[in-house]
Amino acid sequence: MALGIAALFRLAAAGFVLAREGAFSLVDIDDVPPPARLGVRVGRLLERRSAAAHDRGERITAALNKLGPSYVKLGQFMATRPDFVGEDVADALGRLRDEIEPFGEPAARVVIEKNFGRPVETIFASFSPPLAAASIAQVHKAEVVERDGSRHAVAVKVLRPGVRARFHRDLETFYAGAHLVERIDPAMKRLKPIAVVDTLARSVSMEMDLRLEAAALSEMAERTKGDPGFRVPKVDWARTARDVLTLEWIDGVKLSDPAGIEAAGHDLKAVARRLMQAFLRHAMCDGFFHADMHQGNLFVAAAGDAAAVDFSSATICASPKCTWKPAMSRPAMRRKTSPRRCAPSANRSTASRPATSRWPSC
Repeated sequence: MALGIAALFRLAAAGFVLAREGAFSLVDIDDVPPPARLGVRVGRLLERRSAAAHDRGERITAALNKLGPSYVKLGQFMATRPDFVGEDVADALGRLRDEIEPFGEPAARVVIEKNFGRPVETIFASFSPPLAAASIAQVHKAEVVERDGSRHAVAVKVLRPGVRARFHRDLETFYAGAHLVERIDPAMKRLKPIAVVDTLARSVSMEMDLRLEAAALSEMAERTKGDPGFRVPKVDWARTARDVLTLEWIDGVKLSDPAGIEAAGHDLKAVARRLMQAFLRHAMCDGFFHADMHQGNLFVAAAGDAAAVDFSSATICASPKCTWKPAMSRPAMRRKTSPRRCAPSANRSTASRPATSRWPSC
């Protein structure tokens, strides 16, 4: 495959940003193929003096955030491939958080009005500035008025303007980089760098349609409605579209704030046990689970229940042999997946589990 000139220029520009932030100092020169060692040495010469004062996680975070949302996603993805980037770099990438500057309330209002064809004021009674922003979308707090006159809070997730075109362009750059790696060192083909970009492309393309996340949330809510101590927010389908997802507002303490959880009167060990049991029920018994249950996506509600948000990464285990598939692929959302229930409590029945099932008892 011919490497596009524009993609190569963008790749070089990305390399320059990484070099300035000191990312190449994290690379062990002995692990680099001989043809690429000169490039790494040159990259180290371009490093800013102040970059050395920061730890490796801060350096990579600074570089990827400067490069934009696509590179943040790529960094998080590559954190799971220490065989590809090395243990040290994978460890640094593992501390990367998908938290970037919000795009502002006025731009979010434009996205909402474009999706629904009417002003934001006719959809929400109130609409706040962004509360949190990530590479693909950001979250606002709003209020809605129901037909009976009651008001309640909702969380509104709005897709970042222009993110589809940006990701498409950056994916071309990633593919160019993957092909270049294979040309420089043919032995790297065994690590399948092009397949890595393929997987990233599929994952990101599904996250670009918030209706798929809403479908995953609705299915998880249906499957877990009898689960003790675990819940997911309800979807407001009337206020959900391709670029807008409206959910029940969850009041609680983020799992990333253990001191706050204890201050609210909750037992950390009990919360951890509840979360672990919930995940194992979903993965081993249902074959349908939240595939990104990090501390930023989990809350502890006032009653002590664990609440999970951000189902842009939900996964189906299609059979007892566990061939994992993204739950939000369109074919997966079109078919009904048969739940494979274990019986951890009186709320769950073994009636739907085949007698010959190899699934463990939960």
